[in-house]
Amino acid sequence: MKNKKPTKEKEIEFVKPTTQQLREALKREQRKDEYKKTFGKTIGILVAVAAFSVLISSFFIRVCKISGDSMYPTLETGQIVIAVKTDKFEPGQLVAFYYNNKVLIKRVIGSPGDWINIDAEGNVTVNGVVLDEPYLTEKSLEPTDIEFPYQVPESRYFVLGDNRSVSIDSRKDEVGCISKEQLIGHVLFRIYPFDNFGIITNN
Repeated sequence: MKNKKPTKEKEIEFVKPTTQQLREALKREQRKDEYKKTFGKTIGILVAVAAFSVLISSFFIRVCKISGDSMYPTLETGQIVIAVKTDKFEPGQLVAFYYNNKVLIKRVIGSPGDWINIDAEGNVTVNGVVLDEPYLTEKSLEPTDIEFPYQVPESRYFVLGDNRSVSIDSRKDEVGCISKEQLIGHVLFRIYPFDNFGIITNN
């Protein structure tokens, strides 16, 4: 056998980078580091905001979507409102409360111990004083199955919907007066639709 002629190994050629190339490579690495830092900060901020939102929602506010016409024209189906948690409730305020595993929104009419009367025309009196209710489009006694005058029990609140002929509220035994334990908060803000964004007034 003939001896194979040894192949000549290729010489490794070292290319010395220019100063400009080094600068560009350094800038690329710096941009990568900055991107990683910015991305990490953004994720951290988003996590913090999400945690804060959950915390706020759990302890201070409740977001509610309106379903039904019982509070028309003050609130309409599809609108989204915020109830701020509180332990003080006054007549005229809109409140959110638990009822049969649902959240309902009505207007406080009477406080514990108040005497409520509603006549055949739907005029409401509290402790003998006729209420001025500019938020109503019509008045109605029905639907009801309780006798008037009616005294609000201790630690409970008498509530009515603004759409009186449709609303099922404290006029019906099935709902009755609302206990403090049922109450979630005072409905203060409308956040959707955006053209109606703002504070919800009591009148």
